[in-house]
Amino acid sequence: MLPPRNPDETLKARGADTRPANRFDRLHPEREHDGWDLVEETRLLRTEVTDEYPRSIITRNQSPDVPFDRSINPYRGCEHGCIYCFARPSHAYWGLSPGLDFETRITAKPTAAKLLEAELARPGYRVAPIAFGTNTDPYQPVEAKRRIMPDLWRVLLDWNHPASLVTRGQTVLRDLPLLAEMAKRQLVHVGVSITTLDATLARNMEPRAPTPATRLRMIREMAAAGIQIRVMVAPVIPVLTEPEIERILDAAREAGATNASMIPLRLPYEVAPLFRDWLDRHHPDAARHVMNRVNAMRGGRDNDPRFGSRMRGEGIEAELMMKRFLLARKRLGYAETTPPLDRSRFGPPPRKGDQLTLF
Repeated sequence: MLPPRNPDETLKARGADTRPANRFDRLHPEREHDGWDLVEETRLLRTEVTDEYPRSIITRNQSPDVPFDRSINPYRGCEHGCIYCFARPSHAYWGLSPGLDFETRITAKPTAAKLLEAELARPGYRVAPIAFGTNTDPYQPVEAKRRIMPDLWRVLLDWNHPASLVTRGQTVLRDLPLLAEMAKRQLVHVGVSITTLDATLARNMEPRAPTPATRLRMIREMAAAGIQIRVMVAPVIPVLTEPEIERILDAAREAGATNASMIPLRLPYEVAPLFRDWLDRHHPDAARHVMNRVNAMRGGRDNDPRFGSRMRGEGIEAELMMKRFLLARKRLGYAETTPPLDRSRFGPPPRKGDQLTLF
């Protein structure tokens, strides 16, 4: 059971409603009335950003469920506040709550570009695409002020290093010239996630993320700049967003997306109770129906963490959902594969004083 909301805080555009303790805490604080009948002053809960200065910036992984072995996350936590976000439990590793802390206590890495350049320059480095947006969105609202991403793109351009990006943040359009140059050299693919076309549902479910209409505009402008765009219909939530699969694909194709992917809702560990609480608050009449359908795709549980099935689900519910997606993708003329990124030109940028080559 989740703890009650802090009555001394006013929440505005937040996905979670409370701060459940993280799984590593042995002691769980509880609020207790002190017996005084004094009126307490409430405060608006605002986002706090803390800087971190790590020694390295590229994270490696060996997961068979993802098509990359390295990634960069300029931020920890995400102000978008998407209630279903699979990354919420990662805040527990830092002693923070996957609830409100995840969307209000953000960590930024301002030296990311310098660290990246140093890692690319190591003699033993082997080039492969670097993935951005794999945990939290690098173009969440704080990026508009912190401007970490432009410096990262410039380093990648200098080194002709390939990369992929997943985002739903409209600040990405600020960096359109850099991304267009990356695309011109076949160095970048971009994925834009669209969960629903219903603005009201999106506002409740993804409170500080751009509206569906804005995300379609992002696809349109990036596609017009020559960037390969993949629409990510993810996560697909039974009952709530599942009826929109075909409409989302149709709208994104019209906007210029050339590839498409889909992932059914998954609710790892601390995310499940947060999502159930959100359903009870916003969709009480549909809550049981939604979770029954989720359980049907996850072996009778809220989540199935096994490699191979966690990204697609199992059983008749998951199979029918995927068949609908594949039929719509084929009918709309989406490409089945994405052109490979160019690794052949990777190398250190020319420096002042370098000797020119004759060949």
